[in-house]
Amino acid sequence: MLGLAGYTHNMLHKFAENISELKDWCSYWEINRENRPAPVDYLDDAHFWYNLPANFDVLDACYRMYLWTGDKTYLTDPVFLNFYRRTVHEYVNRWQLGTQDIISRPRIMNFNAGGNHRFQKSRGIPNYDESDPNFVVAIDQLAAQYAGYSAYAQFEQLRGEAGEAQQFFARAKSVKLLVNGARWDKSVGKYYSRVNLEHRLDGHGLNMALLYYGIAEGGVKSAAVLEALLKTISYGKPIGIEGQSHFPEVLYRAGKAEAAYGQILDLTREGKHRREYPEVSYAVIGAIATGLMGLDAQSGVRTLPRLTAATRWVELDHVPLRANDVSVRHDGLTKTTVTNHQGPSVMWSACFPGSYRMLLVQGSAVGARNDAKDVSCTTVEVGPGATKIVQVSK
Repeated sequence: MLGLAGYTHNMLHKFAENISELKDWCSYWEINRENRPAPVDYLDDAHFWYNLPANFDVLDACYRMYLWTGDKTYLTDPVFLNFYRRTVHEYVNRWQLGTQDIISRPRIMNFNAGGNHRFQKSRGIPNYDESDPNFVVAIDQLAAQYAGYSAYAQFEQLRGEAGEAQQFFARAKSVKLLVNGARWDKSVGKYYSRVNLEHRLDGHGLNMALLYYGIAEGGVKSAAVLEALLKTISYGKPIGIEGQSHFPEVLYRAGKAEAAYGQILDLTREGKHRREYPEVSYAVIGAIATGLMGLDAQSGVRTLPRLTAATRWVELDHVPLRANDVSVRHDGLTKTTVTNHQGPSVMWSACFPGSYRMLLVQGSAVGARNDAKDVSCTTVEVGPGATKIVQVSK
């Protein structure tokens, strides 16, 4: 949204190029502006900080950037391809992250230097929670793997590697079955959060990663995680800013626009502790684009307004979308305007909350389709330089 796709590509490429066997197929946790691993987290290839969901997160981010930008180097660059393959194969094997091994893996692995070095307990943390070492793997590790496997399968399908794609669609499915099967505690209607040091399922935390990465089953299971998230917000207690930065996007996706907007306001308010952390501002912009505006670049461009009474209209000008420069404006929940400033014709899927039989395209009634429950859509071609308006038929 900010026109920084080239910078994002550079950063993702830096993490991809620094994967290595000496680091047990990890990359660097942080890279500073001198293009060096940040000294606070890295001494040498045997002594460094790393959270294991990171490789899968980077892989997933590469796929999402490909969808938004259409940059084919994400599909063809040998550096990226090496990172993707090493992550889903060697990295998984080296850290015992396969579905058959993950419950029995040791907490500390691949640390051969001996002694009690400060990085001994953080060279391969099996989730993003850095405060508690009393588990061997947490559920957000599995959620990130699901996203990584799915992204890799999509890449391989686009590259014409049907066998590899099929294998990793299957692996993603097996991770999802594990999470929604053995990791679901029927007795309390919640997901187990982790496997403890005795290799037993344990704890029932927030587990928001299950919604963020889209691995939670719909219905009762997704609803349970959403309820826990809304309760956490209602308590009003301080929340780690890294996790909270994703709350608006997740809430918009779950249809909780009021709560999502409230979280945007909380994350950006004056005096918010650690508001200056970069994930906050970028995640807020992301939530406005994909949440409030409902922009989706999966194919063509899709819009779905999620405004509340606090916002009468919202507009994003000059959105970079693959080869196009477009602007999108929502007036309430019933009217959307798209302008194609530059680039080829765009197929625009204009969606609105609610069930409607007809929608108005440039004032003319057309039949609506239901892409999801209580969502009505129609597809419109927006040519170069053209502006099209779609609105609800009263």
